[in-house]
Amino acid sequence: MKAAVVSLILDSRPEEAIALLSKWYRVPQPKLGVGVFEGRTKGVAAVYSQNTKKILAAKREYMFDPFVMVHEFYHHLRSVGGKHRGTEKQADKFALEFIASYRRLASSGGHMADQTASSSSRTV
Repeated sequence: MKAAVVSLILDSRPEEAIALLSKWYRVPQPKLGVGVFEGRTKGVAAVYSQNTKKILAAKREYMFDPFVMVHEFYHHLRSVGGKHRGTEKQADKFALEFIASYRRLASSGGHMADQTASSSSRTV
């Protein structure tokens, strides 16, 4: 599942990746958007708003960055679970686990399960 999430994001299908994550973790799906939250986005690629349940990328290109999207989903997961939001270090580790899974599968010559799109030319 982790490699499939990364593959979907690299294939410019972040909504499907977030839907898969939400289903897997049995949480409501957050909304996705591009823009800024006033006072919270200087120098960051994306933020998660607990109030609106929305992942907001500062630029469209960040929607297709697996690290950014999975990192922000971690904040969503922690907030809807009733737990503290988690630290940035924990969100980074969560995202890096997904990327490592993708890299392992790619280096072994494996293919992504449940994928219909061709592999992306982007690298992770």
